[in-house]
Amino acid sequence: MSRILICGGGGFVGGHLVKRLIADGHDVLVADLKLRANWWQWHDESRNHQACDLRNFDHCRHVCRGIDAVFQLAADMGGAGFVFSGDHDAEIMHNSAQINLNIAELARLNGFRVFYSSSACVYPAYNQTDPSNPNCEESTAYPAACDSHYGWEKLFSEQLYDAYARNHRLEVRIARFHNVMGPQGSWKDGREKAPAAICRKVAEAKLFGDHHIEIWGDGTQTRSFCWIDDCVQGILDVMNGPYSDPVNLGSAEMVTINQLVDIAEEIAGVKLKRTYKPDAPTGVAGRNSDNTKFKRQYGWEPSTPLRTGMVATYAWIEQQVNQKIK
Repeated sequence: MSRILICGGGGFVGGHLVKRLIADGHDVLVADLKLRANWWQWHDESRNHQACDLRNFDHCRHVCRGIDAVFQLAADMGGAGFVFSGDHDAEIMHNSAQINLNIAELARLNGFRVFYSSSACVYPAYNQTDPSNPNCEESTAYPAACDSHYGWEKLFSEQLYDAYARNHRLEVRIARFHNVMGPQGSWKDGREKAPAAICRKVAEAKLFGDHHIEIWGDGTQTRSFCWIDDCVQGILDVMNGPYSDPVNLGSAEMVTINQLVDIAEEIAGVKLKRTYKPDAPTGVAGRNSDNTKFKRQYGWEPSTPLRTGMVATYAWIEQQVNQKIK
């Protein structure tokens, strides 16, 4: 893998992956729909294609020319408010599926290897009703009963790449991300995930002196959160390894949302009054990464402690809040 394209490289995970691949000495191309001002990270060492619409086959073909490998991270996605409200289902499915249809066909034409970033949202809702004991082992994705149209599109695209790999002898690798966290990502635009949203709310409460926080749901829903550097290393291991079935990529350190707020409060040095919004979109009651298969294949698992990741994430978001105030 010497000449590499990162689709969605102006996003959170993509920006960190670009940085790592540049450091590893690769020739990196980056494509993203956003204009440069809206990229989370811009690296002058890579060749950057802003305003690149990967839904457009000609745009996609242009950036895929002469590529050895593609990391396909581009998707129409966001946090619970975006994914689970139901208001964006059509655009989520159309936009993301169109990108993957284009990438799969160009991989057939050009023969490059593909890494596809899938999601834990592919797992059936019926296995995630118990917050203390969710079942997210890879084979349980079927019979399918995804909790969102975002999850259904991810599962469809997994099957799309599998079909292309079997029928056209392509090299495809798939990882199912579990709530990646860290700095340099969405924190206030409605697409942020729970750690960023909670860090923002705590930072605003601290800086504005309003010691109150609203929590979506009842706070007992459980999740695990994977530190961004662990995610990037996992992406590279999956891409470079021989294992081709979808595999979980996430931390197994599961906490409730209430416990996540506890950690953010402790880092910020504040204690907030909590109110709950039970009718807010929250997704499944429990979700945690089953890392059995990942450990067997790659000899390690994401293990950066949640608090360590939250310290760095909170510090970055508090800085953004401060700059916004000024």
